[in-house]
Parts: sequence; C-alpha cells; structure tokens
Amino acid sequence: MFWERETLKSGFVAILGRPNVGKSTLLNALTGEKVAIVTAKPQTTRNRIAGVVEVPAARSGKRRDSHGAAQIVFVDTPGVHEPASQLDRRMLQEVHEALESRDLVLVLVDATRKIRLNDDLSRVPKSEGPGAPIHSPVQASEDEFLFSLVRKLDCPVFLVLTKIDLVRKDQLLPLIDSLTRHYRFAEVIPVSALKRDGLDLLLRKIVEVLPTGERYYPKDQYTDQPLRFMVAELIRESILIETGEEVPYASAVVIEHFDEPDLSSKTKKRIAAAIYCEREGQKAILIGKGGSKLKAIGTGARRKIESLLGVPVFLELHVIVEPGWRESRAFVESLDWRNQLDRLAASQSSEQSSLKKKL
Repeated sequence: MFWERETLKSGFVAILGRPNVGKSTLLNALTGEKVAIVTAKPQTTRNRIAGVVEVPAARSGKRRDSHGAAQIVFVDTPGVHEPASQLDRRMLQEVHEALESRDLVLVLVDATRKIRLNDDLSRVPKSEGPGAPIHSPVQASEDEFLFSLVRKLDCPVFLVLTKIDLVRKDQLLPLIDSLTRHYRFAEVIPVSALKRDGLDLLLRKIVEVLPTGERYYPKDQYTDQPLRFMVAELIRESILIETGEEVPYASAVVIEHFDEPDLSSKTKKRIAAAIYCEREGQKAILIGKGGSKLKAIGTGARRKIESLLGVPVFLELHVIVEPGWRESRAFVESLDWRNQLDRLAASQSSEQSSLKKKL
C-alpha cells in the first residue's frame, strides 16, 4: 500500500556482508532508532529487517550537495556464510529474498579484517602503534561466497568500508584497490557508524541512484517489524550478552503473551516469552544457579523493552528444551515473525467465529 503522493525518490536498499561487519550498527545509525539488535557475537541477525529513513530535500549552492526528498527502505540481512544447519539455510534464504526486490545493494566490508578472494589476500598492511588494524583469520571460501552473490546482481552496488575509525586513512587505499579489482562498484564509501563519519555522504549517494517513486511507509514509521518481534529480539539480545559458547546460537525466543502498550495507562503490561534451547545442559546455563542467569537476562531485557514501549513491563520468562530445533525446518519457519503474524491472525479469526456461533 502506498501513502500520500508527492514527487520524491524512493526504493529498497539491501545491506549485505559477512557476519559482524557492522550491518545492524549501520542500520541503527542511519535510522536513529534501535531497529536491529547488536552484539559482539557473529550471526546476531537472523531475519531481514527493514529500517525506513526519511531524507529531506537539500538545497545548496554546490550542485553536488543538492538533492530532492527521498524515502529509503534499508533492509538489513543476516551475515552471509556457508550454511551448516536448517537455521543457516533459512538465514541465507532471508538474504536472497532481500536481494530479489532491491534498487541498490550496499556491500559492507570490515576495514580491520583480512579479505581473501581467489587465493589473493586483500588486506590492510600490517603496522604498529596506535591505529594499527586488527586482523582476524577468515576462510577464503566465505569471502568468495559473498562476492559470488554480488557478481550475480544487476543493480548498482556500493562498497561500504566499515569501522574506519579503527584504521588510518592511508591504510584503506590498498584494501580499496584490491576489492575494486574483484568487482566494479558504483561507489566506494568509507564510514564509521559509531562516529557517524561518512553517513551523510552515503545517504546523498544513495538518493542519487534511487528512482522517482512512492512513499512505501508513513513518515513516522521507522521499521516494518511488529512490536512483538522487536520485544523477542531484545530478549534474545540479552541472551547473547549474558551467555557464551554454544548457548546463544542454540537459543530462540517466542512471545507467548503480549499486552499491547497503552501510553495513556501506567499499568504494567504483561509479556510472557519462552526461550527455546536444544539440550538440558543449555537450559541449566540459561537458568543459572538459583535462577540467577534467567533473572539477569530478564532484567536486562525488561529495561530495553520498557524503553521501547514507553510503559512499565512485567516480563515472564521460562526455558523449554526443543532437541535439534535448528535442524527442524518447521520450527525454524515458525520463528519468522511474518509467519507468527499469520498464525496470530488465523487464531483471532477462529476465536471470533467461535464467539459468533455462541451468540
């Protein structure tokens, strides 16, 4: 459904990259809202998430700094990696679906990491002292896998180098040179989402290539996600922060009860959620001694949920063991918030039908 008609540019911009390159951090910085959860752990994002940015028209004496109004729908995607489970395959499907309907793709590359393409090491040169790049080993196949997706695209592609605040500018040139030899990017834009360096330039360049179109979302809407899913994600973020090893990757969150927030009322809203894991040992870790870990997860999540909803919240959490859920296609599909909304709508329709029959 389109909203009010006016002359503006609009379109979908997919954010693509390996795990932990800063896709969600960039999305949050561009929207000015916490659209996607962010942790230091890879594969934090499991679903494609839209973040909507309204760009006002800019008039400047310099023609290159002028542009019309635009609505940019950024689509954050899970980190691209070779799938090893049904959950991984579902995450890769989310990437492909984001690439099917896009006007532009941003390929994010962490400026502090090695990049291996076709057995050729593309990296920022080693150096010593402050500002030296941080190197971490990666598998060549993972970077090639990312670029294999990029090479199939038939739309403009921007190379966005992230975390440039951690490297010196002169160290970016060899990396840019090497990457642009593997693909002819329409633009190369270094950014630091945390310091907001390069973000205005990035937005301006995006607006330049977007087509004239319609507004896809109301001006005051910054994401397509329902509150229920955002709440579930905040709980999962707390799990990622509070636990280590395999536990956060084997955990999933499903909202079982959700009181819709009412800003006119100060009454606490009840939210109940189930945390799924795969083994009894993982359940014991999630609960902790005397329930201490589950309490810490709940406390951290509740504060963020209350900030999101603007109302006090009573949060109930419990842990359920679902052996091998990451390999269960049906269970993985059930975690998609779009499927959850369909089931919720069907359930409400069924309840209304039953009520009419009783009357």
